[in-house]
Amino acid sequence: MTHLTLLDAAGSTSQVALREASGFTKPTTPLRSRLAYAAAHVVPLVHADNTPGRPAEIDWDATLAFRRSVYSWGLGVADAMDTAQRNMGLDAAAVRELIARTAQTAREEGGSVVVGVNTDHVEDEHISLDQVIDAYRSQLAFTEEQGAGPVLMASRHLARAASSAEDYRRVYLEVLASAQGPVVLHWLGTAFDPTLEGYFGSPDWREASEVLLQIIGESADKVAGVKMSLLDAASEVSVRERLPEGVRMFTGDDFNYVGLIGGADVPDARQPERDAASPRQHSDALLGAFAAITPVASAAIQALDAGDGARYREILEPTEELSRQVFAAPTFYYKSGVAFLSWLNGHQPAFQMVGGLHSARSLPHLSRIVELANASGALERPELAAIRWHGMLRLNGADVPGVIA
Repeated sequence: MTHLTLLDAAGSTSQVALREASGFTKPTTPLRSRLAYAAAHVVPLVHADNTPGRPAEIDWDATLAFRRSVYSWGLGVADAMDTAQRNMGLDAAAVRELIARTAQTAREEGGSVVVGVNTDHVEDEHISLDQVIDAYRSQLAFTEEQGAGPVLMASRHLARAASSAEDYRRVYLEVLASAQGPVVLHWLGTAFDPTLEGYFGSPDWREASEVLLQIIGESADKVAGVKMSLLDAASEVSVRERLPEGVRMFTGDDFNYVGLIGGADVPDARQPERDAASPRQHSDALLGAFAAITPVASAAIQALDAGDGARYREILEPTEELSRQVFAAPTFYYKSGVAFLSWLNGHQPAFQMVGGLHSARSLPHLSRIVELANASGALERPELAAIRWHGMLRLNGADVPGVIA
């Protein structure tokens, strides 16, 4: 098969040449220049009732095999977070089982895993600040018992209960005080979850970042890093340059990661102005996008390890347009694109998601993902991807030359 058939919003089809596989190689030693995590999704059982509102029924073999694949490319796994459909189909029981299983898989593979800690097991929408603290602590204790690194996620409960920046300071400081070791703080923007408007006490990121930095400054020994997912590169650089020594910035910016990760090592990459005097000249990575392009991300960081910034850009820069398509508004449906690419690349038997979320994107949207994945070298097995995509088009009534319905 030498061509891909594409579908546009008017229902017209066109063809582009199918690229060969990129031929990237897995690292033989740990990646050195950047600490990178792929925020992984979950794979449902094909035959199960994973319809909206139903408890998630997970295909554990496929879900954990995907994580083993990520480890084989030298990346860490960020699990039970937004990409795994927290608050969008993954119920509390499934979250606990996922955390336990992914922690065990990390031990078996010798990989690094961090997992989300939230308050979402509490069913009531409105709870007090004390109850928010207790809920955080409950999930934190369970995560630490499993041996996974905690990521303190932004809480919808806290966003509803807090009436001031001081409320955020109180909750975070009390939760951090109970942590057995350093955790990562996750600042999730409203593009991903509109209910988090005004998190850290203000809708203005400049004011909110001051609160975040105060929290970190008062508990620096309990904070390993910050993941920023505001899709605003300037805000990330601003906070990054003010972090205390020893606290990492993990980019969660799926629109601008090439320049943010490259930093001073890749000065020609598009990125905000940096303070040359700052000791913080780049971000590490904790990205849902890296679950969609794991081999490409690994190859790019291997290039950085070799001191080849030009090769890093050549490999990774084409994927940013793909990522922007996957994370296009409404951004919180990006999980559909991650699962779609996982299916195209042979990591799961069907394009299905818990809660029926695979229906969240249109065929033309998915077609553009196919086109950009092909162009950026993100199709791991191009012929398999073409067969699966063309079959999906035919199933939905689109004509594909040479493909029988």
